[in-house]
Amino acid sequence: MSTSAQPAKINVGIVGATGYTGVELLRLLAQHPHAQVTAVTSRQESGMPVADMFPSLRGHVDAVFQTPDEAKLDQCDVVFFATPHGVAMNEAQALLDAGVKVIDLAADFRLQDTAVFEKWYKMPHACPDILAESVYGLVEVNRDKIATARVIGNPGCYPVTVLLGTAPLWGHAQPLVENRVVADCKSGVSGAGRKAAVGSLFSEAGDNFKAYGVGGHRHHPEIAAQLKLLNAGKDVKLTFTPHLVPMIRGMFSTIYVRIEPDAMDTDFQALYEKHYANEYFVDVMPAGSVPETRSVRASNKIRIALQRHDDQLIIMVAQDNLVKGASGQAVQNMNLMFGLAENTGLEHVAILP
Repeated sequence: MSTSAQPAKINVGIVGATGYTGVELLRLLAQHPHAQVTAVTSRQESGMPVADMFPSLRGHVDAVFQTPDEAKLDQCDVVFFATPHGVAMNEAQALLDAGVKVIDLAADFRLQDTAVFEKWYKMPHACPDILAESVYGLVEVNRDKIATARVIGNPGCYPVTVLLGTAPLWGHAQPLVENRVVADCKSGVSGAGRKAAVGSLFSEAGDNFKAYGVGGHRHHPEIAAQLKLLNAGKDVKLTFTPHLVPMIRGMFSTIYVRIEPDAMDTDFQALYEKHYANEYFVDVMPAGSVPETRSVRASNKIRIALQRHDDQLIIMVAQDNLVKGASGQAVQNMNLMFGLAENTGLEHVAILP
């Protein structure tokens, strides 16, 4: 029997754990060998056992919802914000002063340009100095920076698919594709959050299919900014259209790019396989494959498949919007920040059917 010392437990706080990303964090952390949830906040549900709201957590999570004042978040090692936009940026400074790391699942630390943030989120940024030191939490792109970060802006769900779906194409001495991306993306209804809204009602979303945010979606500037960084500072023209599909969870993005004339002989399948060869959560599927959302359901895997028609490359990406697209990505960030293997507590196999 091994006598090696086990890492100390990471004391975790979750602010706003009554939504879908919050309960997903609780599910993942309940089985994490090196994390313990010590504070779960909700002003409205203060005093209620978490398992009373989410019976799926009975026997796994003993925490009780507390108000932020009662929760002693400043005694945590890391605090996740599963809250609406604007909450984390108003509370981050006090936590950082207490030595607590911050991972925000909303948009407060995703956009480095405060003018762009204020345009899309209709509020002033409360802590531009903290924003300047924050790191965009896409592990497969920013691994080294995340490992030493104090503040993480967890990516939006759609951006994860588009950025990982195209990352191998950028930054080459000889461009492989044109600086234009068309992203045709679909999400399950859980992407809209756990709130009473007409568009999320079963009788509205069921047996229906529609585009939304066609005139402008908040994830557009986030994707564009990160594509520019991947493309060595060169702008990438982006057409991004999200759609709502009648399923609870899952995301499928079909991405179109044009191959440069001088890159027509490129083996893109080999390029992607090499680029992601050592990425535990990125599965580049065999040539000719088509991923399915159910092949990643409830897992932190993202599956990518390529098809090619003459000078057009079609990239298909499937993920669970609540796991790799949100809470699983956040736990992957936490693991890296605390020196753990990235897959710690995240090796869940996708569920079927």
